[in-house]
Amino acid sequence: MDEVFRALADASRRQLLDRLHARNGQTLNELCDGLAMTRQAVTKHLGILEDANLVATIKHGREKLHYLNPVPIHQIGERWIKKFERSKLDALSELKRQLETRDE
Repeated sequence: MDEVFRALADASRRQLLDRLHARNGQTLNELCDGLAMTRQAVTKHLGILEDANLVATIKHGREKLHYLNPVPIHQIGERWIKKFERSKLDALSELKRQLETRDE
């Protein structure tokens, strides 16, 4: 799980995961399109995401398609987030919102 946290700590890698969430099965060229990163940087980030099991790849002819693997993120949710009861967190968020609006 440490690899997953390390992989998610970087904003560029989270951006790549967001892009795969929006449209799974993209090639490296598609993932690079519109990013302010070099192809080599994207390749390096994808390698880290693959090592953390957050991205899986499949060869399709000459292309390598990248797919989001949501299982490790789900496991984080189960292990680290779910144990904090959502109802208590929702109540605290609502209290915070009410206090902030009252102080305006």
